[in-house]
Amino acid sequence: MGGAVNHSPGSGRRILVIDDDDLVRETVRSILERAGFRVVEAADGRQDTRLYRSDPVDLVVTDILMPVMEGIETIRELRKISADAKIIAVSGGGRTGVTDFLGMAKKLGADRVIAKPFRPADLIDAVRAVLGTGHQRR
Repeated sequence: MGGAVNHSPGSGRRILVIDDDDLVRETVRSILERAGFRVVEAADGRQDTRLYRSDPVDLVVTDILMPVMEGIETIRELRKISADAKIIAVSGGGRTGVTDFLGMAKKLGADRVIAKPFRPADLIDAVRAVLGTGHQRR
């Protein structure tokens, strides 16, 4: 017996969300779940890389500025684990720092970068673009 097929734009793809801020993680989870994605959470990059090694996901959305293991280091480690890992980096590192951190994340292998604060539609558009699921809004 087969299960029901999910025809929503997210189609149940799994996304790992990494952010040390509980409220940001919960908000991103809610946005992604409403779009049909399944979400796994981690509070830091070290926890993330352990999760990714044991059970890879379709996409990682990581904050850049975090204690324990920051997003830049997380991106490097994910690229060592899998050159094909799909990664979106987000940062609200202050007015002067955001561009530099996000630019560095892009150079190190993030597929997309998003500055905080962002609109839910911007996040969903980036996720769909990286996953190749289409249905991007403009």
